Amino acid sequence: MTGFVRLEVDAGMGTVRLDRPPMNALSRAVQDDLRRVAAEATERDDVRAVIVYGGPKVFAAGADVKEMASLTHADMAPLARSLSAGLGALAGVLKPTVAAITGYALGGGLEVALACDRRIAAENATLGVPEILLGVIPGGGGTQRLARLIGPARAKDLVYTGRFVHAEEALAIGLVDEVVPADDVYARARAYVEPFTRGPALAYAAAKKAIDGGLDVDLHTGLDIESDLFAGLFATDDRRIGMASFVEHGPGKARFTGR
Repeated sequence: MTGFVRLEVDAGMGTVRLDRPPMNALSRAVQDDLRRVAAEATERDDVRAVIVYGGPKVFAAGADVKEMASLTHADMAPLARSLSAGLGALAGVLKPTVAAITGYALGGGLEVALACDRRIAAENATLGVPEILLGVIPGGGGTQRLARLIGPARAKDLVYTGRFVHAEEALAIGLVDEVVPADDVYARARAYVEPFTRGPALAYAAAKKAIDGGLDVDLHTGLDIESDLFAGLFATDDRRIGMASFVEHGPGKARFTGR
């Protein structure tokens, strides 16, 4: 454990804080920390939603190229899947996750953000996957999550050219979901996830499993996944609480326990 990534918990919100100045370069040690912190966020009952934040100036400007420059194929072959697992570790957190993006989110930094459910970007944010300029391709999930998010043609444009995308274009193509003033990014992320801290945690987990799992299979199989997860929620306290509250008081007034 290096301390380059830490989990800060407050009022049901867990902030995964990237902290490797000056640019939060995603070294192997940072990737290990991301896996550790993602596991911690998953296991802790007092974390109901997660924000990923690199600080007020930069989200993460990519992998540590100096660390990789001397590696051979024989060196990278056993490491590549570990790199992908580290940069994509937040995708496995079965709680609502939001990337709060300031400054640069490039290469591996963007891949970390792509592993989240939602992306809120500062007006001055710059995003991209410039790995092609180094003679490689995105290796932390970028080719797969980017194509699923913005479509294959736009993903190929960004991967082939390595060009940078500024906040407004990122919003227009669906790469980010909101653009706000730079000083408001973290506060907006907190405001977005705060309602989830009082919501039905097991239903959020089921929704995430259904949506993400359904993207990888045909429609018929996806509907089966949805049906099984839907039925499973009838074993939860929150389903009982939510339906009883709806019948007695109308929608939106249930006080869920997360169980």
